[in-house]
Amino acid sequence: MKTIAILGSTGSIGTQTLEVVRTNGDIRVAALSAGKNIALLERQIREFHPRLAAVASEEDAKALRTATADLEVEILFGEEGREAVATCEEAEILVTAIVGMIGILPTMKAIEAGKDIALANKETLVTAGHLIMPLAKQHGVRILPVDSEHSAIFQALNGENGRKIDKILLTASGGPFRGRTFQELERVQVEDALRHPNWSMGRKITIDSASMVNKGLEVMEAKWLFGTELDQIQVLIQPQSVIHSMVQFVDGAVIAQLGTPDMKLPIQYALYYPERRFLPGARLDFEALGSITFENPDPETFLGLAYALEAAREGGSVPTVFNAANERAVSKFLKKEIGFTDIYRIIRACMDAHRKITHPDIRQILETEQSVYDYIESRW
Repeated sequence: MKTIAILGSTGSIGTQTLEVVRTNGDIRVAALSAGKNIALLERQIREFHPRLAAVASEEDAKALRTATADLEVEILFGEEGREAVATCEEAEILVTAIVGMIGILPTMKAIEAGKDIALANKETLVTAGHLIMPLAKQHGVRILPVDSEHSAIFQALNGENGRKIDKILLTASGGPFRGRTFQELERVQVEDALRHPNWSMGRKITIDSASMVNKGLEVMEAKWLFGTELDQIQVLIQPQSVIHSMVQFVDGAVIAQLGTPDMKLPIQYALYYPERRFLPGARLDFEALGSITFENPDPETFLGLAYALEAAREGGSVPTVFNAANERAVSKFLKKEIGFTDIYRIIRACMDAHRKITHPDIRQILETEQSVYDYIESRW
C-alpha cells in the first residue's frame, strides 16, 4: 500500500487525487493541507483519516481543531504546517497540488526528506527549476509530472532514451478565445474567460489557459523536466484536447499520448508509476471524433505565450517576475479590478522594470516575487 501526502487537497487537482485514492482503495493518505476551505478539509479528514492536516491561518486551525476534536488528527497552520505535511514521515509521495510560489519551499523540504514528488505546482520549476532538479538528483528523488501535457511527454518517453529527443510538441486547446483578435480580448469578461471548452480546472489555471500564459509556463516546466533546450519545444494548438503532447525523436519517429480530457489519468499514472491501473470513465471514440486538427498559436494576440518565451530565454530571475506578475494580475482580473488584456500589460511592465539576477537562490526568488507584488500594488 502506498502512502501519500497532498499539498492543496481542496483544490481541483487535490480533490481529483482523492477521487483516485477513493476509487483504488489501496493508497493511504497520511497528511493533507488546504488554504481556507476548512469545511471541505474537515470532510476529507473524516473520510481519509490523515494523522496531520494544515491550513493557512491560525484562526482556521483553531476552528478545524474544534470541528475535529473527536478525531486523532494534528492540525497545524502556515508555512510550518505546509512543511510538516510535505515531510510527513509515513508518506512516500508528495502531491504538490497547491497553487502559487507558496509551494516551492515545502517541495524542497520534501525532496530533502527523500519524498518522490507528484508535481502539479507549475511555479516550482518555472521559478526554481535550476534549484529543484539538481536537488532531486542529489537525493535520488523522482519528479513525476501531473500536468496532462507533461505526463503525456513522460509517457511517450517511457522505455525511450531521453537523450534522443529531437523535439517536444506541446499541445494546447487554444482556450475559450481561440481565433479572437486582441481587440476582441479587450472586451471579454471574467465569466467568458472561465468558460473553458474542454477542461474542468481551477479558476486561476483556467484564466491562464485563456491568456495562454499557462502554455508558456508549461514550456518552462518541460525544459527542466526533460532536459531540453527551449528551441526543442514547439507549441501546437490541438482544439479537441485529444493529443495531450508528443515527442519527436532524432530518427523522425513521433510518439503521442492520446486520451479524453480527464486529469485523473495523469494523477493516477504518477501515483502508481510505472504500473498502469484501470481508470473508470469515458474512452476515446475515434469514429465519433472524426478528425484531429492542429493550428499554430497566435503569439501576437495571446501575448502570454510570447512573454513567457521571452522570460524563459532571459532566464535567471525573469521567469519569477513573469510568474509573479501574472499571478497577481489574474487575481485582480478575477476580482474584476482590471480587464483581461491588462494581465498582459502588467506582465510587460514588471518584466521591463526588473533588473535580472542571473543565478537567484531561494531567498532571492522569494524577494523578487514580493518586489513584483509591491510594484503592481503601487501602480494598479
